[in-house]
Amino acid sequence: MDLQLKDKVILVTGGSKGIGHGISVLLAKEGAIPVIIGRDKKSVLEAVVEIEKEGGKAYYALAELTDPEQCKLAVERTIERFGRIDGLVNNAGVNDNVSLENGNYEDFLRSINRTLTHYYLMAHYVLPELKKTEGAIVNIGSKTSVTGQGGTSGYAAANGGRNALTREWAVELLPYNIRVNAVIVAECYTPLYDRWIKTFDNPEEKLKSITDNIPLGKRMTTSEEIASTVAFLLSKRSSHTTGQLLFVDGGYTHLDRAIS
Repeated sequence: MDLQLKDKVILVTGGSKGIGHGISVLLAKEGAIPVIIGRDKKSVLEAVVEIEKEGGKAYYALAELTDPEQCKLAVERTIERFGRIDGLVNNAGVNDNVSLENGNYEDFLRSINRTLTHYYLMAHYVLPELKKTEGAIVNIGSKTSVTGQGGTSGYAAANGGRNALTREWAVELLPYNIRVNAVIVAECYTPLYDRWIKTFDNPEEKLKSITDNIPLGKRMTTSEEIASTVAFLLSKRSSHTTGQLLFVDGGYTHLDRAIS
């Protein structure tokens, strides 16, 4: 299926690592131009070079996403380069384990700013361009918003906010034909996930205990599978889909664990 994404300019926050990297690479393969936004200059530039070596197009803007001014400048840099923006993928965030029992106000607020606030900022600054192109927004979320995890109040609250904003923006932006959807991730094997697994005394055993509970295929979701759904939601092929929370998780969140 031709997703008709050729030369579409798509902002991807955190687009140089993990799930964001997978999204950037796949968008480039579909002919789009991912604009990778992040603070880690080394990984951002490496991701752009990787895409270009494979024959794709990519651009970047360095930004600390907790800084409103830097978010604004990243959008402005993109407009100066291409004169348009066709889509936004809000992806960046971190599960920082700010708990109720052992956390505090400052860390909780910082967690919200690191994982939720920039979703609003990026959408706010990019909106005038999306109104011109009738573009789309895809928010990346986490199962913690509906299942809980324990010991990560900030991250869970931020992801609940991502879900709520997806529905809220879908309603607000109906007059502009701007679609807003979310892709909810459960267990996706990224370099960050790999580092977490390796903190356990028996990483292979821990990993197996997780994958054994993933109904479809008893395996982790890949970043490519997340990216494919994101690309579809950004494309006109999903032209009547908005306000949806799509769980790309092998049935992990909603299917009865008794089947495992």
